[in-house]
Amino acid sequence: MVIRQLDNNIKDSKNILLVSHINPDGDTLGSMCGLYSLIKDNYKKHCDMLAVSDIPASYHFLPYINLVKNIDSIDLSREYDLVINLDIAALDRFAGAVALYNKAKITANIDHHETNPSYAMINIVEPQASAAAEVLCELALALKWHISPETAICLYTGIMTDTGCFRFSNTTQKTMEYAGKLISSGINPADIYQKCYETSSKEMVLFQSFCIGKAQFVNDDKIAYTVVYKKDLEKFNNGKGEDFTDGLTEKLRAIATTEIAFVVKELNSATSKVSMRSRTQDVASICAAFGGGGHKLAAGAVIKASPAQAVKQILKEIKNKNLC
Repeated sequence: MVIRQLDNNIKDSKNILLVSHINPDGDTLGSMCGLYSLIKDNYKKHCDMLAVSDIPASYHFLPYINLVKNIDSIDLSREYDLVINLDIAALDRFAGAVALYNKAKITANIDHHETNPSYAMINIVEPQASAAAEVLCELALALKWHISPETAICLYTGIMTDTGCFRFSNTTQKTMEYAGKLISSGINPADIYQKCYETSSKEMVLFQSFCIGKAQFVNDDKIAYTVVYKKDLEKFNNGKGEDFTDGLTEKLRAIATTEIAFVVKELNSATSKVSMRSRTQDVASICAAFGGGGHKLAAGAVIKASPAQAVKQILKEIKNKNLC
């Protein structure tokens, strides 16, 4: 049984690394800190945690988040007994940390993306789960792990954010049952919601308003998109490196006429990152054409092209697939 295999490897490992994906969201960070808490409480072991890019300020409240190491401050030559990836659908989603993954004696992959190819030695991938944090809930209950209030805060955050506060179609009866179990640990759902969604900086709100204000609508307004340029992001975040794009694609999808929404973010002059959302169309198939993936209604990719060229390629792919 694969979960028993993971259990044994955690017991046998002297040093463990937990990894979150690039441009981290509430699920990857909540899952990483949640698993750290579970291992600390149930195995009396401390893990290293790694973020390969900056952590959004809205998640600084998570227990143990202050212990997370940045990719620039970790020894990339180190050999870990066990490396566990959380919410990472493909190897390119953890950038420079792949060096640590390749050196590890054992690798594990805990995820919920249907496009995940099960790339690790141990793969616990549940596409029907709403979030990687939901997969961890199931794992914890199956192994009879103690779930502390700190663990519950982390895992609830992962589930809440990846289900859009339980509004998205990936919300199931099991999702709500697990959320209820986490709440019974003594956490405050209203407080977690407020910290995730009602603590945005003025700069972030103004930046997103700017991006929405220059959004483009094509094909009878069925497609909505906007482009995020580095110079604009640096202007609004005062060069601090904070990523203000979280939730931007969802705002475009919320428009009544929108069938496909996407945001193209400039990484450099020849590379762009796309985030796509839909209520009905298979956007994962579009992102797969560029080497990306995710879920049917929420996916992403990195395109080797300038933002303007990336937009053209995406629109062409949507047309080729007759999705709008």
